[in-house]
Amino acid sequence: MATRGTGRRVLGLGCGQPHGSAEILLKSALRAAQDCGAEAELVRLDELRLPSGGAEAAEPDDGWWLWERLVECDGLIVSTPIISRTVAARLKLLIDRLLGPNADAAIIDGLATLRRQGQEPAVPFRVDERVLKPRVAGFLAVGGSLTSQWKTLALPLMHTTTFSMHIAVVDQVQFEGAGTPRSVVLDAAALDRAAVLGRHVAGQLGVPFDQARYLGPPGLCPMCHLDVVVLRGADVECATCGARGRLGSDPRVNWTDLTSSVISMDEKRAHAAEIQDTAARHARLREQIEERARAFEGYDPVVRPLGAAPVQRCRPGPTSRGPAPGMTTVAVVPPGTSTSSSIDPPVNRQAISMGPNGPT
Repeated sequence: MATRGTGRRVLGLGCGQPHGSAEILLKSALRAAQDCGAEAELVRLDELRLPSGGAEAAEPDDGWWLWERLVECDGLIVSTPIISRTVAARLKLLIDRLLGPNADAAIIDGLATLRRQGQEPAVPFRVDERVLKPRVAGFLAVGGSLTSQWKTLALPLMHTTTFSMHIAVVDQVQFEGAGTPRSVVLDAAALDRAAVLGRHVAGQLGVPFDQARYLGPPGLCPMCHLDVVVLRGADVECATCGARGRLGSDPRVNWTDLTSSVISMDEKRAHAAEIQDTAARHARLREQIEERARAFEGYDPVVRPLGAAPVQRCRPGPTSRGPAPGMTTVAVVPPGTSTSSSIDPPVNRQAISMGPNGPT
């Protein structure tokens, strides 16, 4: 049940067990946000029906319900248990289902502009301009291990919940030592720190991305504020967001290209253009692609459990609302072709299947 405040809404995504340590931290953060005047909502991913593949029934599907909660919120707080060094599976499923191009701020901004000009792009993703409103976010991750190597990938993976929608992350923290159910309550400092994160998020609701202030722990990367990097000789790339730099003699990193970070709108726009260029190029090659792919259809070493039916290749089909978020069937339009501004693909286009992050 949502709590009522000033009209600015903070959505909490609970990715662990109901009433477990991750949810306890999330409630501490949401309660603090509510005390600052925000409305608070908590969604337990474990309670949602989110089909993850063709073997699962397409309905019922709570994807659209969750999408509405996401695009209507002003702030987002995600809390996950750390499992095998990374995030809970339900959070990764949400990312794959709902995010990607259909939630990409640069793609949506570009498509909206084209459609206002009466044009249509090569890949007409769904356009929901509510994605473009300012949002801020905070991340909470909690694990049992007391050593850092068992937590390394949690916060980097959590950033994939905010890249697409261009949400400004204003705080992030991970906790340790909660190795048995609900035991985070023994750590008063952790509960207090989660509340601080809630206040940091609530205090910047409605603030544009470029004006949002990062208030969390400092990190090596100036974009995502994390320390996981890839070294190629003296060349440095942030493994979380892609910012680039050079390793100095100190040794310090001199960050030379922040526009390569997927957090930046520059990189989002470049990626959006790449998607359109690839789709237009492949449209001319579609018959060749299908002919070559058919050569692999006859080879069938697939094994499956007794009673499991083979999954059919995804085909376009009419729906009342369009495809579920993140699982979109789109159409490829030859370059230079102008079509109607309808979001639904016209029947005379060449249809291809789209996964959450591009053609499949």
